[in-house]
Amino acid sequence: MARSTLRRGVRDAVYRVYERRLALRLDPARAPHHVGVMIDGNRRWAAALGGATADGHRAGADRLLQFLGWCDDVGVQIVTVYLLSTDNLRRPAAELDQLIEIIENLAVRIGATGRWRVHPIGALDLLPDATSWRLKEVGEATRDIDGTTVNLAVGYGGRQELADAVRALLQQHAGRGTSIEELAEVLDVEHIAEHLYTAGQPDPDLVIRTSGEQRLSGFMLWQSAHSEFFFCDALWPDFRRIDLLRALRSYAVRTRRYGA
Repeated sequence: MARSTLRRGVRDAVYRVYERRLALRLDPARAPHHVGVMIDGNRRWAAALGGATADGHRAGADRLLQFLGWCDDVGVQIVTVYLLSTDNLRRPAAELDQLIEIIENLAVRIGATGRWRVHPIGALDLLPDATSWRLKEVGEATRDIDGTTVNLAVGYGGRQELADAVRALLQQHAGRGTSIEELAEVLDVEHIAEHLYTAGQPDPDLVIRTSGEQRLSGFMLWQSAHSEFFFCDALWPDFRRIDLLRALRSYAVRTRRYGA
């Protein structure tokens, strides 16, 4: 036991030194303005420990609060977090109810810090009324906070977002008396972008996905067209500050081509 504790102490000390070196070498001018994060692996983390799925989601919520603090430290101004997809809404009721309760509590905890501006995004009408109301309430209560904007993607799907954006665009122009033919003559990408859930925000510079999976799963399909991606093997509850710093280091040395 003593030998195991010693090895763990040495390992932790080495990581702290490495973490400080990484942080010192990062150029603040090269930091991403907007980071998207797909927090994957909560269920696998819980299963590996023999715990309940909800334990993994609670650990993931705790980790997210830490992650937001780390993002503050390096100057990230917008964080978009993929918490619950439209596909997730088809999970068994027992699991889904617990997950939604954890997300509600997480939103309240983020808001209660007074540090971050919460902006719920997604098809909130697909959520239970109480959940939708709670998310909107936290968003309204934090709207004037001068801090990092935290987009909480709940009941979110990239295809759903595009369908909602086009629907809102058509409704807007119908209200103005614009015909379909007239709209077709002038329609461009900016018209659609103005009706996305993240309208008015810059697109994510960097998207991080944990747990070793390397796919978008419908996350910010429109906005991530020119994003840089970083895939991390760590399950989300095990994600560390050093993992974020590695992602930022990887981002900083890339030459962004924006599709060119």
